[in-house]
Amino acid sequence: MRDLKHLIFFEDLLQEANNSLVKQAKSEGWRALGYTCYFTPEVLLDLEGCFGVRLRAPRCTSPDIATYYMSSRTCHYGRSLLERALEGGYNFLDAQLATETCTVTCRFQEHLQMMDVIQNPGFFCEFMDVPFKKTENSYLHYKKQLQAHVLDKLSEHFGIDTSDEALMRAIERHNEVCRLIREIGDHRKEENPNITGYEFHVIQLVSLVCPKHLILPYLRETAEELRTRESDPKPWFRCKVVLSGSECDDPGLTQLIEGCGAMVVADRYCYGSLPGREEIEVAEGQSPLDAIARHYIDTSMCPRYMEQHVMRHRKQYLADLAREYHADGIILESNKFCEYWSYERTISTIVLGRDFGLPVCSIEKEYINSASGQLRTRFQAFVESIEIKKIQEGK
Repeated sequence: MRDLKHLIFFEDLLQEANNSLVKQAKSEGWRALGYTCYFTPEVLLDLEGCFGVRLRAPRCTSPDIATYYMSSRTCHYGRSLLERALEGGYNFLDAQLATETCTVTCRFQEHLQMMDVIQNPGFFCEFMDVPFKKTENSYLHYKKQLQAHVLDKLSEHFGIDTSDEALMRAIERHNEVCRLIREIGDHRKEENPNITGYEFHVIQLVSLVCPKHLILPYLRETAEELRTRESDPKPWFRCKVVLSGSECDDPGLTQLIEGCGAMVVADRYCYGSLPGREEIEVAEGQSPLDAIARHYIDTSMCPRYMEQHVMRHRKQYLADLAREYHADGIILESNKFCEYWSYERTISTIVLGRDFGLPVCSIEKEYINSASGQLRTRFQAFVESIEIKKIQEGK
């Protein structure tokens, strides 16, 4: 296939948090708001005059200083974020909007708050409490948290317009991003897709870490380009897989999997688009904030929800994705020492094979995949097992 026009530019944007589009928006007077979790609604951070940056620490392999403060037995992702902060990589941030969800990223954000790490006058950090159940009380509590710890603070500190009209404009822009990403991602459902999983991973990530008003023109062009892009006559992959699990902001992992012959056709992980790129619907007479609060709780597939029927629904969701995207198997990953996703990965490995008949490859990984040789061996063996299964079934 011919190269995507903006792929190299997108790859460059992912080399550091303070990328060229972030710098451009900052130079225009926009406020940069960091966050690490789906439960900090990016649509609220993309109100006029500010923009959200979902934090990453690309190329951070040795978070030695952060380990001194956080322990070596905590998730590499949280330590990598603190390491990058200590290096000055997040000094462009005007605020960090945090949630009491993932324990390690919560600790990272507490260090930002207590240690005066971010060298930016006026920087502040806010924490939101997120419910563990999906009930009416949960929606109301979450809505109050978003009002008190996001909207009120943005208005108080930066004079951001947080009216219902401003929220509706932010929702409209957010929904356009979602439509474009979902359109681009839907090409992966084709028998011989005209986009690779790696390319989609890069595109999805830039939509999370760049100001929406600046990245949107590039997303529109890319979606238009893919409408006429032709696939290679012969498929380059040997099978198709769903990649699911914990925080995954390294396209190199997707590239490694695809280098072993398995195309990643669906991205069900933190920082992925499934879920994450569903449009927000505001019913007639409903306030925008109420719609946002309900949307993020309803669509979340986070394993911190531990009720049996919700856990079962997550497994069904994965099985449905495999069918919708014509995947031959599922790769389940979790970051080392990730408590929530370690439990989820263990349970899913059993249930998906036993109850849905899906081939499963279960791995534990570091934030940056330094043990790529070991992972490559695992992925190659998984691809071969899927091919053997197809032969046995006469496919």
